[in-house]
Order: sequence, then structure tokens, then C-alpha cells
Amino acid sequence: MTIVGLDDTDSRTRGMCTTYAAAVLAERVRRAGGNVERLLLVRLNPAVEYKTRGNAALAVHCDLPVDEAFELATDLVDETAEVADERTNPGVVATTDGLGSRSDWLRKLPHRAIREVLDPEKDVIEPLADGGYHYSGWGSGRGLVGASAAAGAWAGLGEDPVAQPADWTYECLTYRERDRWGSERDVSPESVFSVADEFYPDIWDTVDRGEGEAVCVPNTPGPVLYGIRGDDRESVEEAAAAIESEPVARRETFVTNQGTDMHLQTVEPDEIAEDRAVRVTGEVVEAPETREGGHVFFSLGFPDAAADPLACAAFEPTKRFRDRVRALRVGDRLTVCGEVSDGTCKLEKFAVRDLDTTELATPDCPDCGRSMESAGANAGYRCRDCGTSAEGKVKQPIARDLELGWYEVPPCARRHISKPLVRGGFDAATHPER
Repeated sequence: MTIVGLDDTDSRTRGMCTTYAAAVLAERVRRAGGNVERLLLVRLNPAVEYKTRGNAALAVHCDLPVDEAFELATDLVDETAEVADERTNPGVVATTDGLGSRSDWLRKLPHRAIREVLDPEKDVIEPLADGGYHYSGWGSGRGLVGASAAAGAWAGLGEDPVAQPADWTYECLTYRERDRWGSERDVSPESVFSVADEFYPDIWDTVDRGEGEAVCVPNTPGPVLYGIRGDDRESVEEAAAAIESEPVARRETFVTNQGTDMHLQTVEPDEIAEDRAVRVTGEVVEAPETREGGHVFFSLGFPDAAADPLACAAFEPTKRFRDRVRALRVGDRLTVCGEVSDGTCKLEKFAVRDLDTTELATPDCPDCGRSMESAGANAGYRCRDCGTSAEGKVKQPIARDLELGWYEVPPCARRHISKPLVRGGFDAATHPER
């Protein structure tokens, strides 16, 4: 079996899509008489600065000889990649399913690319050259990082006993006719919401009911018309076929690590690092504050560790999730998940482990029931009518708008790799967003 990895053919401003390049490559492999075993879509570290939105790398698994498949892929990149954008630096890597002479390196690379920021030259290009791989880079060659990670992903993900095992999901992507790229998409919202209702929870992140948005339909100028994500191939393909839309140019189903939380690393407070996605537990030490732009910030402290508090943020695009964050109080114990950048954790989800359900209040008189008054500085409280006294404020129960368990950003704000709560497997009760 031959594996061809592709990455970074698209542009934030000019469009294109590396999934489309992989779909076209699969078509050309079939035309050349080859069989395509699978198309693999690997979401890499969402904290990488120079990524396009989803940070996807692709791999095509086929039975053509390596040199023939490699030539098809490089020709395709020459024809379709948006290399006029200086931020677009494609890469192509081809190998057999034995992963070449440096198979251990290539197996370990996907986990690293999903959880770290790699040095293209040291971590990828030098091992490619030393291992005698078929590879080609355009521009800076930075796309070789993703292309190599995608090439090693099927074998490598889940083989590291310390890391999370592979949890493959599926996405069926539907593409537009070429002359429609850049124009407004014609997709029936009613049919999208109908499909979302019919196939949920086997498919997820199709719509955002709170915002009334069909999130499976992108607003970029590229070739994707819509994409359906879910837990099994049959469901995503059946749902995709049921959506009413403009004419369809092609449709492909990808095996993917989307919706898996594979990027998250459970860390101790002193292990929190920049440009990593972490899962860490602590206590709210500074109450939530809404700042300019509608962003909500609070501080998570670690009383039992010698580590500074971590700033946590729910940014405006997370919409109603911010209300969950605003409901937090000092003393609540949480597990937070998100990408750490510039010292701030950009929240994707959090679990309430323990809630502070009391507050200090002025005591009531035990005789008449009226609220006592201050007896002076450090003198406690007293009832002027009855003469009773109390040493200080007392704890009283309060109602909370949160429950124990997991809360998440809504579908409209979800990172591709983040695991929706509806998929299950969490260590506490869940409160899924739809």
C-alpha cells in the first residue's frame, strides 16, 4: 500500500482546500487504474500560528507504486495550490505503509504535530532526507510537516501507550462546481436542519440551533459546499445525500480525528506551556469579568501547587457559552480544556467538579427574624430591637445556575478537533450544546 501525504495547498484569502486536493488526487489515482483504500483527514495542533482555520493535513492510501502516486500528487499541487499567497507553502510526502527506513520517527510524528509546534527543518525535512523518502516542498516547505504527519497517522495514532488511542470519526465532504467557487452557496437551510434532527446524535456539529446557523456550510471562497461529520460512514454519507443544494461536483468521505480531543494533554499546573492544548484542574480565584468586545475572563488558581494562576477566556464568538462562564464564582473547582496562547487558556469546554453553594450574609436576629446591623468596626452585629448579637457574617445557601459536569462551546464556535459532549466518554455528567 502506498501513502501520499498532502498539506498547505489552501489560502486564507484565496480559498482552495487541501481536502479538495486529496479528493482530486483520489480521482486521478482511480483513473490511472489504482484502487483507493481510504482518504485520511488529520487535524493538527490548533495553536499553530500560521495555520488556516482547521489546520488539516491529508493522506491518500492507494495501491499505485510510490513513484507514480508521488508524481500524480506533485503535478496536482503544481496545478491547484494557491502558491501566490506567501503563507501557502505546500508539501507532498509519499511512502509505503511500512513507513520507510525511519518508520519509528514517522509513527511518532502525528502525535507531536497534533500537540506541539514543530521545527520544519529539524523535525521533518532532515529526517525525510535522511530516510530517502519521496518528498517535495514549495515555498518554505512548511507543508511537509503536515504532509509527513498525515502519512504516518494511520499507523502512528494510537500506538503511543502514553497518548490517547485513535478514535476515528468520519466526514463526508461535498464540493461545488468550479465556476461557482467564490459565489454565495445555495444550500437549503430547511433541509440541513431536517437532516440534523433526523441523524443526531450519529452526526454532530451540523447546525447550531441556538444561533439558527447551518455550521456545516462554510463561508470561505473555497470549493467545499458542505461537510457532514459523524461517528460512522453510513450516517454521514446518507445525511449528505439528503441535503438539497446547488449542483454537486464531487463527494468524498474521509476518515478523520475530528471530534476526538486528541490535541488535549492532561497536565499538572507547572506543566502548562504556550501553544499547547491542555486539560488542567484548579479553582476559580478571580471572578469572571466581561471585558471590551464581550470577552469573558476569569483566573484559575492552583492552591496545592507552586504555579501561577492561569487566565481563562471565553471569547465573543463562543456566544452563549459565555453565560456558563459568567455563572462561575470564586471557590468553584473546575477542569478546563483549551489552547494556551499568550498566557491565556482559550476555553473549549470545562467541567464543574465542585460548586461553592454558600455565601456570607448579614445574620438575622434569632428572636425577631429581622436583619441585624453592624455593631461597629470588628464588633460583629446586633439587633437594636432585641439586643441579640452575632460575631460576624454567617454562611447561607445560594442557588446556582450551574450543575456539576461538562459544559462546551456551541457548534458555531467548536474547533474541528474538539470532542462534542454528545459523543460521550466523559468522566462526569454532560450538558451538550446543539
